[in-house]
Amino acid sequence: MIGKIAFQGEPGAYSHQACFEARPDLTPLPCATFEDVIAAVRNGDAVQAMLPVENSTYGRVADIHRLLPESGLHIIDEAFVRVHINLLAVPGAQVEDITDAWSHLVLLPQCGSFLRDNNIKGHVSPDNARAARDVAERGERSHAALASELAGEIYGLDVLARHIEDHDRNTTRFLVMQPEADLTRRSERMMTTFVFRVRNIPAALYKAMGGFATNGVNMTKLESYMVDGSFTATQFYADIEGHPEDRNVQLALDELDYFTSELKILGTYPADHARD
Repeated sequence: MIGKIAFQGEPGAYSHQACFEARPDLTPLPCATFEDVIAAVRNGDAVQAMLPVENSTYGRVADIHRLLPESGLHIIDEAFVRVHINLLAVPGAQVEDITDAWSHLVLLPQCGSFLRDNNIKGHVSPDNARAARDVAERGERSHAALASELAGEIYGLDVLARHIEDHDRNTTRFLVMQPEADLTRRSERMMTTFVFRVRNIPAALYKAMGGFATNGVNMTKLESYMVDGSFTATQFYADIEGHPEDRNVQLALDELDYFTSELKILGTYPADHARD
């Protein structure tokens, strides 16, 4: 039986595209929420999860940092997906026919120039793939969706204009997760992701970060966010280059551990070539 990989969204979403590109051997399983994605893997309906963690234009994906530490899953890979936005409409429609277009809230501003230049009014949809499905079901020649080409293929829509986004580097980073950790060194260039909370002592964060600088470990991401509904409980999410077995990473993590009240490694995995 072919294994499944769970993603959040409807068929044709960019997370669906990420599954095709990064895990072509697995069958994509759409889920309504990120919590449902995690649950699908934990209960055995899927063998892996594809979760977006950040976008180059809009920053981190809401809720993901909060969910990952308690998910019971481990990061085994990362995947960078170039977000190309296309104007999709029912067969036979032309760009000049379109008066209204639907897409996710964060996608609409990315096509602002195209929409203005063509006198098209943007409308918010819960999901870009949902927008494509709705346009197909309504069958209105003047309606369009801003979505992936995959969504167009799935819902039988024509691509009236390709790659209409304003920014030519819009990319989403995804994490591939599964219940079992894989700590093997599968590439010369490895990444390690962890979360931590610093001890309640003066300059704890400054001292905790010092170990990475003095040991020559490159930290590519550091973000803080509130936990437990408290303004004083702060957790940090970090990505570093290297493997926990590397001597310099060991020393840096040992120093970090001294100044933290909680430290959890979420995974170590090969760096995606798109990082270059």
